[in-house]
Amino acid sequence: MKRACDKSAELQEAVVSAAALSRPLNLTAGNSKSFYGGEIQGMPLALDGHRGVVNYEPKELVLTARAGTPLHEIEAVLAQQKQMLAFEPPHFGNRATLGGTIACGLSGPRRPYTGSARDFVLGVRIINGNGEILRFGGEVMKNVAGYDVSRLMCGSLGTLGVLLEVSLKVLPIPECEVTLVQERSAAEAIAVVNRWASQPLPITAACYDGLKLYLRLSGEPEAVTAGKSLVGGTEAPELNRIWFEIREHQYAFFNSGAPLWRLSLPPQTPPLELAGKQLIDWGGAQRWLLSDAPAGTIRNAVEAHDGHATLFRNAENRNDVFHPLAGALNSLHLQLKRAFDPKAIFNPGRLYPDF
Repeated sequence: MKRACDKSAELQEAVVSAAALSRPLNLTAGNSKSFYGGEIQGMPLALDGHRGVVNYEPKELVLTARAGTPLHEIEAVLAQQKQMLAFEPPHFGNRATLGGTIACGLSGPRRPYTGSARDFVLGVRIINGNGEILRFGGEVMKNVAGYDVSRLMCGSLGTLGVLLEVSLKVLPIPECEVTLVQERSAAEAIAVVNRWASQPLPITAACYDGLKLYLRLSGEPEAVTAGKSLVGGTEAPELNRIWFEIREHQYAFFNSGAPLWRLSLPPQTPPLELAGKQLIDWGGAQRWLLSDAPAGTIRNAVEAHDGHATLFRNAENRNDVFHPLAGALNSLHLQLKRAFDPKAIFNPGRLYPDF
């Protein structure tokens, strides 16, 4: 692990200077997710040098680290204590950082069963658009009145401030883990996974690839054994790797240059009749779609089921990546942007053209 380095003062000075000149900044670190979101025009501000674990209390299940800390270093520290990042974040390369992970707000296969990245953020330290260093939240779980600003940073893609530190709740690594496979139709896979979700089964991942349903059970050996007998299916040790491949988009499905859409839907939504190829993840709540169909066609189909669609990768037009916001929701986003970044210097255009 590289030496810890606190560059808070240096980064603050850069933001103050940019704000005085109303000069846009392009916040960069590992750039493992630079494909995600809109194009940014701005002076690069490198955050990867601001790194290191600030505090780790294994008994309290809390870790605080600087935003530029590589994700693999954090996971190595946790593994020494048999703990993990419970939301199973995708890396998309070995340069992924904690700040980029939280800014993108992406979670892996475990998300429906243990929670999203946002659910595990306890506190943050940021630089706002006025160059002020602010701290929100803390290092304990508690009720929050009003805006929970620390979790607001999750998924904001760096448009509200420069993340300096993030405090996260972590969880123990499960004692036992197995993956089962069953042959199902898409409709059957969605139905059975939603039925099992209402039962006390130790399911921690569920994915349907168009031919087979894959289920992961995690927990104490007795609970996993009981779950296996209730769920059924074929078990093979090598099947556990499928969750890494899906998380990192290394699974065969993702080997395509076609536009990749991420569809967020209520998990019980039946299979969507859309042109292209689909992979159903998160027990039905997340659908990956490879399709050249028009954006309007895809978004109308998803909206009909109270969902939304993101053009995740291979976008021809990166100004049309995220699902359009309704009037009131768009107004709220703009108000938050003005409150945190009044001169609009942070990652302009990364989230929406007006942000």
